[in-house]
Amino acid sequence: MKLLDDEQKQKTAMDLLDQYLQFVQEGEQDIKKKSKKEKDPLKPKHPISAFLVYANERRAALREENKNVVEVAKMTGEEWKKLSDKEKAPYEEVAKKNKETYLQAMEEYKRTKEEEAMSQKKEEEELLKLHKQEALQLLKKKEKTDNLIKKEKETKKKKNENVDPNKPKKPASSFILFSKDVRKALTEERPGTSNSTVTALISVKWKELGEEEKQSYNNKAAKLMEAYKKELEDYNKKSAAATTSS
Repeated sequence: MKLLDDEQKQKTAMDLLDQYLQFVQEGEQDIKKKSKKEKDPLKPKHPISAFLVYANERRAALREENKNVVEVAKMTGEEWKKLSDKEKAPYEEVAKKNKETYLQAMEEYKRTKEEEAMSQKKEEEELLKLHKQEALQLLKKKEKTDNLIKKEKETKKKKNENVDPNKPKKPASSFILFSKDVRKALTEERPGTSNSTVTALISVKWKELGEEEKQSYNNKAAKLMEAYKKELEDYNKKSAAATTSS
């Protein structure tokens, strides 16, 4: 996101985005290739040969004679070899018609698949465009947010620069006073612990603190606030007097 400082870096960001989207697309294509290995139940079945048409016709009769599968296959094979061309002709005609029906069905199947593939490709292209548009919007939104944060920091910095160093600072709250007391001990007990974790532990300890102990910190904070208000009142009087004289 930090690649939005100038036009060249923005171009680099978009190139990286294109690479990412291409990576996603290739991943989706790999999934599709794996799914293609599964048989399509709608795909027309390959027609059987003339011999299998004959074998299917003979199978029922041979099975009635208590012949097993191996015997049936062997016998039908031998019988088929002994048939004349004239005897084979009806079975070959059936196989020929089945093949013609199959080829017609395959043409229709291929046409349907091509239409589905084209439709899917169009959807993927539209989705890719949408992803790019969304990514661009996010990049622009991030750039806008960064600019706002930058301006806010600059404004805050200027504001702090204009603050009178002699003006009394607001005192710490009861929780901050407690935090100062226990932070050092926690840091020594848990060396290497991050500041955020230590702060979280301090918050837990503050919640678990008894009412009496917590009240002592509240009293300290209240005294500091009274002293602050008095100092601020004196400061405001002096500031007003200095403004009047000038």
